[in-house]
Amino acid sequence: MGMPGGIEWIVILAVVVLLFGAKKIPALAEGLGKGIKNFKTAMKSEDEKSTENPKVEETKSASSSQTTQETTKQS
Repeated sequence: MGMPGGIEWIVILAVVVLLFGAKKIPALAEGLGKGIKNFKTAMKSEDEKSTENPKVEETKSASSSQTTQETTKQS
């Protein structure tokens, strides 16, 4: 079961035109493009957040361990 050939693509396109109408297809494609763009933007921002968080976590861990050591020394 490989990729559809030329005749299969024509049949698929004909079915899509029959279901949605020729005027609706550009609007559907535009909506799909915007959705993909928003998804990629969200994924990129999540990646940036995940790369920034370990640095913040390390800084918080280091400062809390120093505070713990100082408290232990004072006791």
